[in-house]
Amino acid sequence: MLSLLGILILSFFLGMRHATDPDHVVAITTIVTRQRGSAKAGLIGILWGLGHTFTIFLVGTMIILFQVTIPTRVGLSMELTVAAMLILLGVLNLTGTLRWLQQNFTPNLGLLAPDTQSSNSAAKSKSTNPKPCLNAMFKGLGLCNILRPLVIGIVHGLAGSAAVALLVITTIHNPWWAIAYLLLFGIGTIAGMMLITALLAMPFAFAVRRFSGFNRGMAIASGLLSLGFGLFLSYQIAFVDGLFSSHPRWIPH
Repeated sequence: MLSLLGILILSFFLGMRHATDPDHVVAITTIVTRQRGSAKAGLIGILWGLGHTFTIFLVGTMIILFQVTIPTRVGLSMELTVAAMLILLGVLNLTGTLRWLQQNFTPNLGLLAPDTQSSNSAAKSKSTNPKPCLNAMFKGLGLCNILRPLVIGIVHGLAGSAAVALLVITTIHNPWWAIAYLLLFGIGTIAGMMLITALLAMPFAFAVRRFSGFNRGMAIASGLLSLGFGLFLSYQIAFVDGLFSSHPRWIPH
């Protein structure tokens, strides 16, 4: 019993480590580089984690309870979806489409000049409650920045759900304890991504206030990183792992 509880506690920290996977960090960086505060960036990380946890919990539970076997090509196709999403995010960043979406669908985006931001925030602090609330933070993010991390997290969870579920099955034989493992793993992933996004936003917010043009430069850099990493993953999945060959090889990870 104690060993089982230890495994469940470990699942939380494994979930936090899972949040640091390169494809996760690259994808979330394309969003965080445009945020001007750690609080909103952390909220974006939570939204990504919720989407990721939803898919892992849903697909993982089906695998555990119904002994669902995912074919090799299906597994590779799910991973290719992540690569395609990274390529899309990179292209949208490089073409300025993401900036346009944020400007048109995100209130109080924080793209104003620092002096304007400070004067606006000072005026608001006099007329509104100085204590921030979760509802106000969601309104400040806007629909674009709420849906995007959720969708990205769902796609990433789809690619990793089989690996997590297979690990749980080989470790915990009781299906309900295994499902509890999935839930704690997801909570750990949410916490890990919240910390990562909050930490990533700090240097970006500092640099934007002091260097003109830094925002555009980071958008280009994050776009190139996302595009390059997505192309690399696509090549790895399609040709090295053989998705489009007659003998594909898939090792869930």
